[in-house]
Formats: sequence, C-alpha cells, structure tokens
Amino acid sequence: MNKLANLGSFALLCISSLTIMVGTLLAPGLVSISNGLGIVDNTVLLITLPSLGAVVFAPVAGRFIDKYGAYKLLALGLFLYGLVGGVLYFIHGTAAILINRFLLGGITAIVMASCTVLISLWFQGEKRLHMIAKQGMAVEIGGVLFLFLGGLLASLFWGLPIALYLLAWVFLAMLLAFVPAKHPKAESAPQNDEPLQKASAAMSLKQVYILSTLAMTIFFTSTVSLPSTMTAQGFNEAQIGRLLAFISFVAVITAGCMPKASKLLSKPKLLALAFMAYGVSYLCFLYASTEALICGAICIGIGFGFTIPLLNHMTVELSEFAVRGRNLSYFTMAVFSGQFLTSFIDYVPGGITHVFISCSICSVIIASSLFFVGNKRKVI
Repeated sequence: MNKLANLGSFALLCISSLTIMVGTLLAPGLVSISNGLGIVDNTVLLITLPSLGAVVFAPVAGRFIDKYGAYKLLALGLFLYGLVGGVLYFIHGTAAILINRFLLGGITAIVMASCTVLISLWFQGEKRLHMIAKQGMAVEIGGVLFLFLGGLLASLFWGLPIALYLLAWVFLAMLLAFVPAKHPKAESAPQNDEPLQKASAAMSLKQVYILSTLAMTIFFTSTVSLPSTMTAQGFNEAQIGRLLAFISFVAVITAGCMPKASKLLSKPKLLALAFMAYGVSYLCFLYASTEALICGAICIGIGFGFTIPLLNHMTVELSEFAVRGRNLSYFTMAVFSGQFLTSFIDYVPGGITHVFISCSICSVIIASSLFFVGNKRKVI
C-alpha cells in the first residue's frame, strides 16, 4: 500500500493542530487558571515555557526519530502529551507546575517532528507540498478552535481547559486506526522530489532555520503584544479575540494558496513577499483605528501562511532520509525558539512602539535580502 487513505491524512492533520495548542490553550483563561494553580508571579511562563522545552528537547527527539522510527515516536509522544498535559490539574507547587510545562514542550517537539516525518514518507513531490500546506492550515485552525474552547471552558471552571490536552489520546487512537505502521519505502521518493530539491537549492538548511526563527519571532510578537496594546487603545476583550481569530483565518487561507504561489514565484521571492507583509503589518498596528488593525491582521496572516509551511517543506526537501527526523527536529527547535524569544519584548527600550517599528524594519531588511537571493539564485 503506497497511498494513505483520507482518514489517515485527516489523523495526521489533527495531530499537527496540537503544536499550537500546547501554549495558547491557557492564554484566554490565563488569569483564572494561574490563580487556580496557585501561580502568582510570572504567569506568562505557563504559556511560553513549553517553547523552551521544545527547544531543549528537539535535538534529542530528532535522533530518537531517526533511530526508532517516526511512527513509534509519534505514538509515544501522543500518549505522553495527553498524560503530562492532563496531569497539570493535579499538580501543586510552582516548581512542579513549571517543570510540567517544560516537559510538555519537549513532548510537543517529538509530536511535531515525527508527524512531519510521517507526512514526508507518505507523500512525495507536489503532493507533499500540498499536504504540508494543509498541515500549516491545520495548525492555524487549531489555534482558532483551541483559543475559542479554552476561553469558553475557562469561563465555566478554570480547570476545564486543561482537559483538552486529553484530545491527544483521541488522536493517538486515530493514528493507530487509520495510519499504517508500515509506510512506503523511503527509497522510492528521490526521483519524484528532485525538481523540488533543485528549487530549494538557493538556500541551505542553516538559512532555513534562521528564517524560521525570525519568521516566528516576528509573527508571535503580535500574539503576545496586541492584547495589551489594543486594550490601551480602547478595544474590549471580545474585539481583541475576534482580531486574533481573524489573523489565524487569513493564515489558513494563505497557507492553502502557498503551493500555487510557489509555482508562480521562486521560494526566496515568496518568502521575501511574506516578510514584506510582516513589515507592513506592524506599521498598521501602530495606529488605533479599526481599519488599520484589520489591514495589519491581513498582512501578518499572509506573512505566516507564506513562511512557516513553506520553510517546513524546504526542510524536508533539503534533508536526506537518514537524517530527516533530526533536521525536522531542528526546524521545530527554530520555530519554538522564535516563540520563546517573544518572552523578552517587555525589556526592549522604548516600549511596544519601538518593538513594532523594529519588527517592521527587520522584516524589510530580510525581505530585501531574500529578493536578491531569488534574483541571483544563490545566497549572498
């Protein structure tokens, strides 16, 4: 059997949605959840600490995937994800709770990397590009869904959002039921992927990782800063939630268009377009008008949809099968590094205005560099 059934593909996409769930699930009800857990200081660590765990454990996860196989590691990761995530409700003490969040991030690295490895084994060539685009869409749809459910459940009882981590066990059952443990032989893929590998030859894996970190840092800055800036501008929580959901909606649509866009533009130029959109978005966020915020939301959603899914696919293209798990774990490490770096934006001199201006300037510089890469077909 060399083709994965639709239910199997759906199972892998559901599993992919757990990536964004690990931290953002607690965001809508952070105040009540932190009070319920007894966390008084540095409550933001409940959201950002899993990112650090993913960064630390990602290299180890990659080596285990290459040694023992993606399917086994994914099944183990899903079981531990539900266990470690769900047990948070019963843990007491700040140190134990923070250790739990750190470990959950490490487990998420295993889930994210091994899931993408399985996608790379079941899909080749253009089909793989389309599947990874769908994976990016699934991540953002998960963001919208889990943010909504997290807020709704937290309004009923602070501990209910934690129960959503047990969805990992439902997805584990789907993996075992719909995705065969025996995947197609990896040796059958190279001739199908050769044109795509040449298309990514303008960049190295190291540069892909750097761009992944920068893209996620710039994108996630909006996630952690817009609630406070919009509140200061007079917007209420419902309006803030709708804007964040709208950003995810735009990202879903853009990720779906990414495979077609990558045929019209070279990958460096498409990435340049994405970073230019990032730059415009932060100029819009400087203004308090609803129109400017909507324009910024559209631009930053486009930026995400054309960066993270494409960079994920480029990592697969540039990786030999024997080290694919390791390289995808480094990609995971890069993405979560970007998220964790946003923990320090409060320390930027000049406040959030300087943060937004800095994000805009950096995005334009990166976009300009990528445009020249796309023109010269080599990295400069």
